Amino acid sequence: MDSLDFPTGRWLDSPAHQAWLLGEGQRLVSFAKASRLPGGFAGLDARGALPGAAMADTLNTTRMIHCFAMAHVQGIPGCLPLVTHGVAELLDGPLRDTRHDGWYIDAREQGERSKTAYLHAFVALAASSAVVAGAAGARPLLDDAIAVIEAHFWREEEGALCESFAEDWSQAEAYRGANSNMHATEAFLALADVTGQTRWLDRALRIAERLIQHHAAAHDFVVVEHFDAHWQPLPDYNHDNPADGFRPFGSTPGHAFEWARLLLHLEASRQRAGLQVPAWLCEAARSLFAGACRHAWNVDGAPGLVYTLDWHNRPVVRARLHWVHAEACATAAALLRRTGQTDYEQWYRRFWDFIAVHFIDLVHGSWHHELDPQNRPGASIWGGKPDLYHAYQAVLLPRLALAPSLTTALAQANVTKR
Repeated sequence: MDSLDFPTGRWLDSPAHQAWLLGEGQRLVSFAKASRLPGGFAGLDARGALPGAAMADTLNTTRMIHCFAMAHVQGIPGCLPLVTHGVAELLDGPLRDTRHDGWYIDAREQGERSKTAYLHAFVALAASSAVVAGAAGARPLLDDAIAVIEAHFWREEEGALCESFAEDWSQAEAYRGANSNMHATEAFLALADVTGQTRWLDRALRIAERLIQHHAAAHDFVVVEHFDAHWQPLPDYNHDNPADGFRPFGSTPGHAFEWARLLLHLEASRQRAGLQVPAWLCEAARSLFAGACRHAWNVDGAPGLVYTLDWHNRPVVRARLHWVHAEACATAAALLRRTGQTDYEQWYRRFWDFIAVHFIDLVHGSWHHELDPQNRPGASIWGGKPDLYHAYQAVLLPRLALAPSLTTALAQANVTKR
């Protein structure tokens, strides 16, 4: 790094910055503890309370297990009982389908009962982190999650996950999604560390090859999100519902950041395992990051990253979401660690400054989850403050090497310091 550009050195090497990250992580964890309820965990409102009609859902339950497991292995008291609670509920609680196996979206007995790849990837991630944390029941949960992925979601001939099924595993959805496969890539990196089986790294690479090396590279490293069952892109998918929280129309710059970081983790994990490491992984990560910054930052005259773009890179949904900025920040740190190049330091500081000024809520706790185009708190897509996962990982990842995966890395860092 050029010391003339940054006379104080890199923030990643600054004790004060590391202390700030640690303190912010502890603040986020303390806020999220209120999400526990019978059945698992649920989303909190803007003041950190459970809404009156709150019920457990699989997304919040798995993400809280993962995060509280990471907090526990760092030595934050009171977190292991939360992990154990979540694991027990996923094993035998109302989110589990004891007849057909797998996990529901939420605990309602009526309504949506489909089985989605997105949520089952998070069950696997949560279980792997719970195993690292030493939580009771974690190993059987991990075995069950792997068995469901193997039996129903992984398609060896496609090198990716199929999307969803009916409750009884019939009626496979004629859709393939980049989002679910991106989170499967994240989960597979963790599974490789916890099981010691490198086939998960091979599967993660096959997913990345399809979605990034093939499709994103052909679209100037813009991530194509939606496909039919034959992996043909669906560019007009959800054109009439552009602000969908999980399948929005167009491209999602936040996923370009997230993919870029995962490619660097995959590169480092494969190198660590002694596997062949494709040269394109790092270059694709750099291209994804550069494009997302160029097209999404300050594109409507105000600072911040917009949620979605159309296929001409014009803003569609101009809201600023906290998870997009968390991923941008974590990816800038990963690229800085991987390359040492000054521009990533600039982006890292720029993103954290924006987060500190606009997203961090020092009055009611946690982070605002959404800002409107004028950077005022909003709730058009995400109401309340249900998500610990993105913000917490953003304060942890800059402190760690790119491999192994996050919870394993935190556990090993604690052992090394003894």
